[in-house]
Amino acid sequence: MELKIYNIKGEDTGKTIVVSDSLFQTEPNDHVIWLAVKQYLADQRQGTHKAKERSEVSGSTRKLKRQKGTGGARCGDINSPVMIGGGRAFGPRPRDYRFKLNKKVKSLARLSALSYKAKDEQIKVVEDFSFEAPKTKNMVQVLKNLQLNDKKSLFVMPSNQENFVTLSARNLRNVRVMSAQSLNTYEILYANTLVFSETALKELDSNNARA
Repeated sequence: MELKIYNIKGEDTGKTIVVSDSLFQTEPNDHVIWLAVKQYLADQRQGTHKAKERSEVSGSTRKLKRQKGTGGARCGDINSPVMIGGGRAFGPRPRDYRFKLNKKVKSLARLSALSYKAKDEQIKVVEDFSFEAPKTKNMVQVLKNLQLNDKKSLFVMPSNQENFVTLSARNLRNVRVMSAQSLNTYEILYANTLVFSETALKELDSNNARA
């Protein structure tokens, strides 16, 4: 597959980049996409929720009234879940929501999401760029040049590259920056437009070929 390369001024450089067809033309599998998104969201949960149960609330353990002869239901101490201020029955406890997905399943989900974006023409490739200093106005100008002002955008940069792009975008609500190595299905689907730097796209294609 061949894609045009633009510069950060939004101009067509006349250059193109060729990537393997499997990267953007895989037959999408909706079920594995659902699994990958479900796993990502589960990983974000802290799982620290906790409610005090009967044995954990503070209160007397004295039996409130005799067992029989009152004409009402029998009851125990004030810590009972049916009493105001008592413990909660079967309340939430701390737990880990994470679950495992096979690497090939996650890879297929990522390729499926990328294929959907390519089909909808929501992918741009730009020349490698960086800023001399972390300034939000620099990133705003790039978005304006690429006509992405009002769109949720994901900039994919080369892994382990030290630059100020991430710092320049951190105050912009609709812009995310991440490395090619960290790219995941959820982030791909969340963005309206994916903007790949030239080196990042080559890195992603190379990783896909080795998978």
